[in-house]
Amino acid sequence: MFSDEYLERCKDLSVEEKFDFIENFRLMHSQVKSPSKLISLKVQENLLGVFKQKAKLEGLAYQTQIKKLMSEWVKSDLG
Repeated sequence: MFSDEYLERCKDLSVEEKFDFIENFRLMHSQVKSPSKLISLKVQENLLGVFKQKAKLEGLAYQTQIKKLMSEWVKSDLG
């Protein structure tokens, strides 16, 4: 379930922001694969190095692992 704090922060979102979130969440769970978007992200070199090494040891592509973590975090409040 969503925390009270999270729900309180959501009250400040515009109607468009709420719609975008719901639509993106719906699409994330659909069977249709959406296109990827190239982003630029600054990460401390030591954190990225350790993350890449751990992913390699587990036989995972590190970028795939980042996307998996992002997806799990978005779903986490839905219990």
